[in-house]
Amino acid sequence: MNIVILTGAGISAESGVPTFRASDGLWCGHRVEDVATPQGYAADPALVQDFYNQRRRQLAEVQPNAAHYALADLAARWEGNFMLVTQNVDDLHDRAHETSPPAPGFELIHMHGELLKARCSRSGLVSDWPGDMAADEPSLDHPHGRMRPHIVWFGEMPLHMDRIETALAACDLFVSIGTSGAVYPAAGFVQAARHAGARTVEINLEPTQGADLFDEGVYGPATETVPSFFNSLK
Repeated sequence: MNIVILTGAGISAESGVPTFRASDGLWCGHRVEDVATPQGYAADPALVQDFYNQRRRQLAEVQPNAAHYALADLAARWEGNFMLVTQNVDDLHDRAHETSPPAPGFELIHMHGELLKARCSRSGLVSDWPGDMAADEPSLDHPHGRMRPHIVWFGEMPLHMDRIETALAACDLFVSIGTSGAVYPAAGFVQAARHAGARTVEINLEPTQGADLFDEGVYGPATETVPSFFNSLK
């Protein structure tokens, strides 16, 4: 059986990672337009780089939780194809898998980029980047480029969509965990999975607006619901 799992902010929230938008529409005290758009970066690169430098430092203060480890355990024992697609830019899934090496059919996709990586604005070269970046951080490979956070901002295309769509078209089980399912293209994953004939499951703190699109829903804290659901999966 082939599985595709989509995770969102809800799976990392119990580790202490802030969700993307608070009720006032701000992200960690900033307008999203100022720190999560190409236009914001062009207008004030120092502000944007400082914002992501702070987010990067915060990763040292959080740890994977029981939900991350439950998925890592599943990846280690699953014999079919298993694609884990995360909308999160933290490294908590990556760290959870360090303790349970995944089986050969496993693939982890960061569709919105990764905090601990940087990308050249000209060449697109992606490099590991655990430390701070300066406002005018020079490119590692292009004389006229500069390094920017390897983050998919509003107005940019999510990463690896071709691979994700191929996996959805062949999946037998699709599970959405901790995401509102309100933003495309991720919001369309459940329809693609249903078209492929897959069983579809929503795991969330509470039903989302698109809950009716799923065959079933499991609701409650991710650290409780995710281990329980996947421990029972054979």
